[in-house]
Amino acid sequence: MNTPAPGSAAARLGSTGNDIEHLPYGSYTHGDNGPRLGVRLGDHVLEVSAVLALLPSGELSDAARTAVDAPSLDALLAQNRTVWDEVRAGLQKVLGDPTHGEAVAAAAIPLADVTMGMPFTVADYVDFYGNEFHARNVGRIFRPTQEPLTPNWKHLPIGYHGRAGTIVPSGTDFPRPQGIRLDPDGVPTFGPSRRLDIEAEVGFVLGSPVPSGRVPLTEADNHIFGLTLTNDWSARDIQSFEYVPLGPNLGKSFCTTISPWITPLAALSEARVAPPERDTPLSDYLDDTNAAPWSFDLQIEILLNGEVVSVAPFAETYWTAAQMLAHMTINGAGLRAGDFFAGGTISGRERFQRGSFLEICWGGSEPMTLKDGSEFTFLRDGDEVCMRATAPGPNGSTIALGECTGRVLPAV
Repeated sequence: MNTPAPGSAAARLGSTGNDIEHLPYGSYTHGDNGPRLGVRLGDHVLEVSAVLALLPSGELSDAARTAVDAPSLDALLAQNRTVWDEVRAGLQKVLGDPTHGEAVAAAAIPLADVTMGMPFTVADYVDFYGNEFHARNVGRIFRPTQEPLTPNWKHLPIGYHGRAGTIVPSGTDFPRPQGIRLDPDGVPTFGPSRRLDIEAEVGFVLGSPVPSGRVPLTEADNHIFGLTLTNDWSARDIQSFEYVPLGPNLGKSFCTTISPWITPLAALSEARVAPPERDTPLSDYLDDTNAAPWSFDLQIEILLNGEVVSVAPFAETYWTAAQMLAHMTINGAGLRAGDFFAGGTISGRERFQRGSFLEICWGGSEPMTLKDGSEFTFLRDGDEVCMRATAPGPNGSTIALGECTGRVLPAV
């Protein structure tokens, strides 16, 4: 790993996982000021526009300066990859320059002193079903007498439109959802979900609008701005009763939590790996045989009330973000700045590599024993779930994605 220049802000403030090679973006409020677009360095946040103001005149385009003088990522997402890379390069130049070290360090705000909000305004939201281990597990649990994978699963990335208005930043508590679910005797009744669950996912933030749609695999880098940990909370009992034939609705739409920090795609160049081997011929627009690798070597820890209960490997996900984006737009659907999609629950081959309690506890029939000796199946009121992840970064560094945390409150 390259050692930051002594005296630079990177040397003064950077930490493992959040150094100059990472620099995730978020929207923060400090006292009566804000929200403002910030960048994280170690355990501090810096106002992006203030950092870039230290660059000499003429080293940053007017488009870049205008886009970052903002409360969130919205204006930057409306720009293109050239501007995104220009902003990142400018930040790395200033933060790595000892000349500016003292001034930047003096302006840095401890994370403990800020309130993080939504890093961008979500336009449209699609949740995919891209992990084969998860899809097979759910198929066996929900449809035990049928083939686990539906006939279309290996031909296209299955997804459904979610509710963008209920995506919230990490740290947001939410009440247990209510809906119609089956009683033990098979009678449908209304009430709080009895089988509240998580889904450990990675979300992808989109930008550089394409009004007419159709983003090919080769153009994904120009439209996927960055990644964020995502928990697509799921009420399994409500979901299982409602989802035939049109798919999930109330069982999913009550809350989806994302990290307040968006890791730029450029920070994950060393984490990119090939996806699982394809075993079914694909349509040309999805065929990634000769495409750049679009999976990521992310290890996602799932913590229940502070106890690690699973570590899910994102690299096991069958369908890639590039394929999901190509599929989202192949019918001509336009791409807007702030569009967002999640890649689906992440699960591996082993029990404690699964990204949902539905799978870990096999529909409730195989309870998990926690460290305190208690048995657990689905979420209880007061339970808190945290997700965190690491990946290899440039120059031997480590990338630590921002944590994604939420807590269940009693039903209203």
